[in-house]
Amino acid sequence: MRPYTASGGRTRPAMALDLLSVMTATGVRPRGPLGAEHALALRVCAGAAAVTVAEVAGQLRLPAVVVKVLLSDLMECGAVMAQAPRFPDGGGPLAADDVSLLRAVLDGLRRRL
Repeated sequence: MRPYTASGGRTRPAMALDLLSVMTATGVRPRGPLGAEHALALRVCAGAAAVTVAEVAGQLRLPAVVVKVLLSDLMECGAVMAQAPRFPDGGGPLAADDVSLLRAVLDGLRRRL
């Protein structure tokens, strides 16, 4: 099966999600029928206290953009909620071009080499 079949061919989620957004299940059951991939994504979110979008994508073995669409659908029906990523020092949400984040990633890569 092609990965984009899971999202109905959609490549843009209705709600903005970052790969580091933390997803948690709310306990609300979706009213309408959802696809098998939606159910799997919800199970991953319910199986941990908190899980990132990237972790859900890894566990489902689907492209991140597809998982973002699935999670966005689950958010719309109230089954999951997302929390924007935060700086380790307690600052605000991460910016896409944040220099300190890029430096931290670079430092981590250098330590592994």
